[in-house]
Amino acid sequence: MHLLEQSEDTIIGRVARGSSAKQAAALMNYGNLVAILIPFPLLIFWFGASMLVYALNRHHPDPRVGHYTQQAAYRFYGVTGFFVAVATFIPGGGWIWHLAAWIVAALILIPWSILDLRRIYREGWADILLDDEGHPLLGAVA
Repeated sequence: MHLLEQSEDTIIGRVARGSSAKQAAALMNYGNLVAILIPFPLLIFWFGASMLVYALNRHHPDPRVGHYTQQAAYRFYGVTGFFVAVATFIPGGGWIWHLAAWIVAALILIPWSILDLRRIYREGWADILLDDEGHPLLGAVA
């Protein structure tokens, strides 16, 4: 069972709630938005916390959670990794380069994160029946 997934025992068995899946799918995008809007010190903390969020949600019983988490992670790690590599060549002594890098990162991450959040909240998220090990029962929707 995943830490961020709420499942509960019911008369018909264990159920992963659709509302929980929707929240889990959106979590990585919300973290990206907050980290890019308030970069000091949240960007550094989110870089570490995002790895935990990714690890917990990538193999969620609802595969859409894993998909949205993976897409948000690709964007976040791609942008931050690119700017870490580029920062090696940024001339010292001026904040203008750092500000320009932050603006470019925000222009990439913010629209895509908002677009993903809109997709997540427009989709229907059904409850999923789980077996004893926490895997979805094939074709079973609560």
